[in-house]
Amino acid sequence: MPVEALPEWMSDLSAEDLAFIRRFMLASGSLKEVARQYGVTYPTVRLRLDRLIEKIKISEQSAEEPYVALVRRLAVDGRVDVDAARTLIDEYKKIAKGEGK
Repeated sequence: MPVEALPEWMSDLSAEDLAFIRRFMLASGSLKEVARQYGVTYPTVRLRLDRLIEKIKISEQSAEEPYVALVRRLAVDGRVDVDAARTLIDEYKKIAKGEGK
């Protein structure tokens, strides 16, 4: 499949995310098997999968509100704490509605 035919959500993922998806698929969706392959616990792999799911959801929303999607992506990646992300999004929405200072 040519790169330009890839869904947008896939192009937003890192090489590490794509490698995880590949491993997950080759393990027939077994989180236990993926945990064994990575040498980590099941909860660690579950958390990684949950974050990946969140990234994909955010990517699908980014066309509507790119700034909100960016802040959510930063929170999912742990680069911004959740409370700060929530504050930034709330303030952005106020400004967008014309309620800003």
